[in-house]
Amino acid sequence: MSRICIVGASGKLGQYMIAHALAKGYQIHAVCRAKSVGKLARFKGQISIYPGDTDDRAVIQRAVQGCDAVLTVLVPWGVSQYATRTAQAVLDFAAPQARLIFSCGWHISKDGKDHYTWQLKTFVAIFGFVARLFRIADLADQVRACDTIFNSERRWTVVRGSDLEEGPSQGLPIWREHVGDPALASNLTRRTDFALFMVAAIDNPTLIHQAPAIVGAGERHRG
Repeated sequence: MSRICIVGASGKLGQYMIAHALAKGYQIHAVCRAKSVGKLARFKGQISIYPGDTDDRAVIQRAVQGCDAVLTVLVPWGVSQYATRTAQAVLDFAAPQARLIFSCGWHISKDGKDHYTWQLKTFVAIFGFVARLFRIADLADQVRACDTIFNSERRWTVVRGSDLEEGPSQGLPIWREHVGDPALASNLTRRTDFALFMVAAIDNPTLIHQAPAIVGAGERHRG
């Protein structure tokens, strides 16, 4: 596998994914909003950039052409089904056998068997209400996007991240099928390691049709 597409490449997570993917020798197609292209200046000459919104089907169609994997930062910006439209475009236009890796938060559940703390449930409820009220984001849209992915027969993985922090890598995060597992008690992952997990998932067939919940390897002793 030699060529991958990173959708949402200009954000912090996207830039870490670019760095990890380059270190593994991948050719990279990077999708980011036109106004954010400058954030990728340090990768000039190493990647091909496709400017545009990630829910722009024409941009996605061009960017994923010839790619063996597509890594998508799935964000619910605005109230116009941005996440769902992004996910659907990737599902529609990626090559039939491509590995499709999506990022989201712990609040997403594939089978309803996750167990959430009252703190997390309260945060999601309050943030979701306020964000939608001010038309900043729509967490329900991210849920719909992931449901669309879960119902797909494509070779997908949805990586569910805990709280993120900056800092040097602690290595590949650990994962469990469900939030609430004691191994995930720390609820903390280095952002660079979230990106590392996304890139590593490309070559991990055991993650196909899985929604791993991850935490940093630095907390491995807790599990």
